[in-house]
Amino acid sequence: MTAVRGVRGATTVRENSRPEIMDATEELLNEMIAANDIASKDIAAVYFTLTSDLNAEFPAVAARERLNWNLVPLINSIEIDRPGSMRKCVRVMLFLNTDKSQDEIRHIYLREAVVLRADITDAQ
Repeated sequence: MTAVRGVRGATTVRENSRPEIMDATEELLNEMIAANDIASKDIAAVYFTLTSDLNAEFPAVAARERLNWNLVPLINSIEIDRPGSMRKCVRVMLFLNTDKSQDEIRHIYLREAVVLRADITDAQ
C-alpha cells in the first residue's frame, strides 16, 4: 500500500555562500535519493530549512537547477534560532509517496550534522 513517508536529512556548510549551499544541498539530496531509491515522480513535496546565519541562496534552487525538480513543490524556511544550536546547517524534510514502511526509510545526516541524529547515523 502506498503511503506518504517523511525522509529527513541535514548537512552543514563551511561558509554562507551560494556555491557552498548549492553543493551541500545537492550532495545531501543525492545521498537521500540513493539511500531510499527515490524517483522524482514519487516526491510529494520538499521542505528545506536553513539556520539564520545562511542566506546566500535558497536550497530549493539546488533541487531545481541541479536535480531538475521543476515539478516538485519546494519551499524554504528559516530554522528556529535557538541559543546553542548547530550553525550553518541545511535541513530537509522530503515527503515521499512509497510502499516502504517507516522502518525501511533511511534518513541522511552529513558533515557536522551527523551529531543531530547520532542514534541513526554512524556518529560516535
